[in-house]
Amino acid sequence: MANHHHQVLIVGGGTAGITVAASLRRRAPQLDIAIVEPAEHHYYQPAFTLVGAGETQLEATRRSVAGLVPSGVKLIRAAAGAFRPEANAVDLASGDSVGYDWLVVATGIGLDFDRVAGLKEALGANGVCSNYSPAHAPYTWRCVQDLKPGARAVFTQPPLPFKCPGAPQKAVYMTADYLQRKGQLAGSTLEYYVHGPAIFGVPFFAKELTKVIARYGVAAKFQHNLVAVDGPGKRATFEVVGGDKQGERIEVGFDMLHVSPPQSPPAVIKGSALANPAGWVDVNQNTMQHTRFANVFSLGDVCSTPNSKTAAAVRKQSPVVVRNLLRAMAGGELEPGYDGYASCPLTTARGKAILAEFIYGGKVTPTLPLNPALERWVNWWIKKTGLPVFYWNYMLKGHEWFPKHDTSFESANPPS
Repeated sequence: MANHHHQVLIVGGGTAGITVAASLRRRAPQLDIAIVEPAEHHYYQPAFTLVGAGETQLEATRRSVAGLVPSGVKLIRAAAGAFRPEANAVDLASGDSVGYDWLVVATGIGLDFDRVAGLKEALGANGVCSNYSPAHAPYTWRCVQDLKPGARAVFTQPPLPFKCPGAPQKAVYMTADYLQRKGQLAGSTLEYYVHGPAIFGVPFFAKELTKVIARYGVAAKFQHNLVAVDGPGKRATFEVVGGDKQGERIEVGFDMLHVSPPQSPPAVIKGSALANPAGWVDVNQNTMQHTRFANVFSLGDVCSTPNSKTAAAVRKQSPVVVRNLLRAMAGGELEPGYDGYASCPLTTARGKAILAEFIYGGKVTPTLPLNPALERWVNWWIKKTGLPVFYWNYMLKGHEWFPKHDTSFESANPPS
């Protein structure tokens, strides 16, 4: 039996959970809403790549979770221990149980550093760093600054899905740009080991990013997966996952190793009745409602929608979840409002970025009336200054109006 009960229970107090709670409070202030979240701090994770490039301080990305939870929403400071959707209950790791009428699952995704042998022990020393963790992103900047003339910097990208698919290569470009400005790029070796067969999943942007990586002289190694790290020995081991040499392992020395770790749903999700066979919360990709439990919705990195896992995706998913949740409460018909929108401002140098926006199927859908293939200063400003202000003061406050993305762009501008 549940110790507590709420009309709407949101599990996860990250970007998705806070945004949904704030939007619900604006639309239906009478609702009894609670958020389950164990963390004390909330981070604006899209800025971690800027922290790792010395462009932003970690402190600027951090806020108190309690300070972000909307007024009138109860914060339950605990971790979810088990989901029991058949009983409309969530068991907490503390031993308590919370019942609900409606459930929103927004737990995010887990960083699986321990899936690479030796990585967990190596991080934070000997040049081994990662922008994916607030504990290690500042060390990335130190590693970049410590690179000596003729150094070898190695960067990795894990198997999909993982959050912010552009983040691994942003670390490459920002490091290359720094070395170029110091006059060290020509004598340095930069290598980018990618699990997949291409630099980016959307061909329109992959074509442009191939030019960027060539401009810096970075050696891109596709279909290579990081499997082990020897920090003190400064060696990384990769397994070839495609082509004639599939299964072969190679060792690579490094002075700096930036690792983007494998990622997966939290264990509490994978082991629950909410999960699909791959472990993600199984939802309709347009309505965001669970495929089997009608009083359950999910969004953000943990759900099964086949879009890029970005904060921009949450920005478009949240209003759909809120509207459909309220419609379901009233016995109405749901709207298929989410089209797979995601966005990735790809910082290609200090002061330059490509703003990649796309929906399901990799269809390019820009918001600005500008050629999205070009590196622009305005995109850099959006990434570094505009989006953080928008995030803290607009999105997390539950405001839902957003400029529309142009779904007719590619038909009007066919690829050359």
